[in-house]
Amino acid sequence: MALMSVDDAQAALLAGVEPTEPEWLDLAAAGGRTLAADIVALRTQPPADLSAMDGYALGAPVASDGWYAVVGESAAGHGFGRPLGPGEAVRIFTGAPVPDGADRVAIQEDAERQGDRVRFADPPPAGSNIRRRGIDFTEGKTGLAAGTRLGFGALGLAAAMNHARLPVRRRPRVALIASGDELVAPGAASLPHQIVASSTVALAQLIHDAGGEAVDLGIAPDDLSALRSHIRGAVTGGADIVVVIGGVSVGDHDHTRPAFAAEGMEPSFWKIAMRPGKPLMHGRLGRVHALGLPGNPVSTLITGLLFLAPLVRAMLGRADVLPDHETAVLRAPLRANDMRRDFLRARLAVEAGRLTVTPVARQDSSLLSMLAQANALIVRREFAPAADAGEEVAVVRV
Repeated sequence: MALMSVDDAQAALLAGVEPTEPEWLDLAAAGGRTLAADIVALRTQPPADLSAMDGYALGAPVASDGWYAVVGESAAGHGFGRPLGPGEAVRIFTGAPVPDGADRVAIQEDAERQGDRVRFADPPPAGSNIRRRGIDFTEGKTGLAAGTRLGFGALGLAAAMNHARLPVRRRPRVALIASGDELVAPGAASLPHQIVASSTVALAQLIHDAGGEAVDLGIAPDDLSALRSHIRGAVTGGADIVVVIGGVSVGDHDHTRPAFAAEGMEPSFWKIAMRPGKPLMHGRLGRVHALGLPGNPVSTLITGLLFLAPLVRAMLGRADVLPDHETAVLRAPLRANDMRRDFLRARLAVEAGRLTVTPVARQDSSLLSMLAQANALIVRREFAPAADAGEEVAVVRV
């Protein structure tokens, strides 16, 4: 099978993805979730013209001698109660309703107060220091769109719009299966020929950050029947995505592809023109997405970042599905690239106001220590020419 480009593989992965069903959550429990429907304002904010400063609400026209009669007070939650007449002023505080008949608020620092009268050396122009009714939002208008991730700002807006409960997408369930006789769980005693299954916990964090729910189904041995049993258990257990880590190449002990095929997977791609991560596969087991990720831990996590996390976000109905690409100034030369898109582990920094990027020392796909040092990937497109220090390159944050 010919190698598929990264762009075509991502398009095939995301084609026809159906969002998960909605569920309703109390506002306090909805943080980090994704809206399943547009949210409209249930009230107008602010509900009346309010003062933006402490000072005096003034009517028009300006009194001929410059003095205003102070006839009362307006505080937040307690308005003055009647319209202002010509030459009248009301002591007003930030957030208080502006009385009818007032068309400006003069700040208290500019006031000369004598008993029940006040004047200003330079009265402000009409409209000054007033937050007009509905300047933030108006009742019935959409304030948050479906697909919005509910960060602190969006949650605050939903609360201000008077919503106590919100419809959000159910978190996609992602079943993780590590495969290989050489693997042991973190913390277990291990022999010299064994390695710790580190990718599962790292992928679980990636899934959580994308908005999904990771389910660790443990380690499957290098046995076709055992791996099929793990996959079948994931599907019957309600997984939306089944991920097998390792065993996706063509060796005698690589059982992921035949196991998925034996369970009825409809393949969409296998083998991608990328480095690291070439032996990546995707298909469908009915409604369930099936992903086979390469076993080298760096390859696992980079393909997870570029394919698994976008799939989770797409199932949440998010608009920001694929990782954002930025540009940074290269601080070390790079050689020309070949037919596979390269994702080099690198460090971003800000120097003299510019975003710069430096590749880490070693790029071997088994070196988690290098990935842990990185906070970005340099994206080298297919057949990119050699690049000198000082040139701009594309980067993706990790």
